Amino acid sequence: MPSNDDDFETLSPDNAKAGAPKKAGPSLKARAIGYLSRREHSRRELSRKLAPFTDDPHEIESLLNQLERENWLSNERFAQSLLNRRASRQGASRILSELRQHGVDDTAIASMGQQLQDTEFERARAVWERKFGQPPKNAKDYARQYRFLASRGFAAECLRRILGDIPYGSD
Repeated sequence: MPSNDDDFETLSPDNAKAGAPKKAGPSLKARAIGYLSRREHSRRELSRKLAPFTDDPHEIESLLNQLERENWLSNERFAQSLLNRRASRQGASRILSELRQHGVDDTAIASMGQQLQDTEFERARAVWERKFGQPPKNAKDYARQYRFLASRGFAAECLRRILGDIPYGSD
């Protein structure tokens, strides 16, 4: 009897899986929990990170809703985490701007803004002490120190209190 090679090919394990969709890596939920186990993420940030792994935005939304119900995902926890990480180095305006970019709601931002503004002067003073430690000697040095602290998001009023009056004199 002649052998039929076609029958053999249909029974091979490689061909049996040819019609099945290929799974590329972990599931969407596993990816999301992996991200959340490393650090807190905002809902918007996690959605953006998961988007390349699915074509269905409704799948991401339903997963995010499920993660919120199961308390894996929390914008409030994310906001508090970001505040704790950034507060010792940055000013209120910069931190609040970053929270807005991450989609944290306005009521949480307002309460954190008040919390940050209450400690703004002490935090700015600590950053200034670590970086400079001495008052500016001339107008050029004053501008350099002012720019540095302003780029960190500290309020102008705090900077004027820390740096004092602009020194006039030779450069």
